[in-house]
Amino acid sequence: MVDPNWANWHGPVKRLRQPGLKLREVPEVDLVLVTHAHFDHLHKPSLKVLKAREGIVVPRGSGSLVKRLGFSSVHEMCTWDELLFNELHVTHTPCFHWGARYIHDRHRDYGGYLIRAGGKSVFHCGDSAYFDGFQEIGRRQEIDVALMPIGAYESPSGRNVHMNPEEAVRAFAELGAKVMIPMHYGTFPLGNEPHEEPVERLLMEADRLGISEQILIPEAGVGIEW
Repeated sequence: MVDPNWANWHGPVKRLRQPGLKLREVPEVDLVLVTHAHFDHLHKPSLKVLKAREGIVVPRGSGSLVKRLGFSSVHEMCTWDELLFNELHVTHTPCFHWGARYIHDRHRDYGGYLIRAGGKSVFHCGDSAYFDGFQEIGRRQEIDVALMPIGAYESPSGRNVHMNPEEAVRAFAELGAKVMIPMHYGTFPLGNEPHEEPVERLLMEADRLGISEQILIPEAGVGIEW
C-alpha cells in the first residue's frame, strides 16, 4: 500500500513538543528497533547518533537503508520471526499499515514488536490502523505493557492508516494486555484532529469501559516505575 499523497507529507514537519531527553543524552542501549521505513520513523540522522550493543532490527527489505549508519549488526525480520539476544527476546508482529519509503517501493515490510526480558513483556504496536490481527497477537503472546498509537487518525490523505483512541482501546482489550501506554500523538502534526483530542478521547473511552486504572500516560522526560 502506497499513499498517493506521499510526496505532500513525508518531508520535514515542525515539532509541537520537544523530546523529554535530547538524542545525544541517550546512553548506549541493548538494541534499536525500527517498525517501518517511513521518513518519520526511520530517520537516518537520528539513528546515526544512537549506540546499541546488539545493533539494529528492521522489517524485511529495509536492511540496506541502515547498513551504513554505524551499527555493529543489522537484523531483518519477517512477521512472526523471533530473535534472541542473551536474555532479550524479540518477536516481529503484524499490523495494518504500509512500509514504502519511496513511491515505487513494494518490497519493504512493516509491523510491531513484542519484547520479553526479565520476566516482563512489552508490545510496541508500530503504526497501524485497527485490524483483526490484534486478537491473534494476544493469543500468541502474553503482554504486560502495550504501547498503542492514538493519534494522526484524521489523515490528510483520507486513508485509514492509524487508529483513533477508541480503536486503540479496543485493540488493547483484544491483546489482553495489563497496561496501556498511548503513543504517536501530540509531537508532530501528522493528522487534522485537534492537538489535545487524542488523550481526551482515550480517557473518556477508558472511563466508559471501566478500565481507566489500566491506562498510564507518562510525563515527557519522566521515568516510570511499574
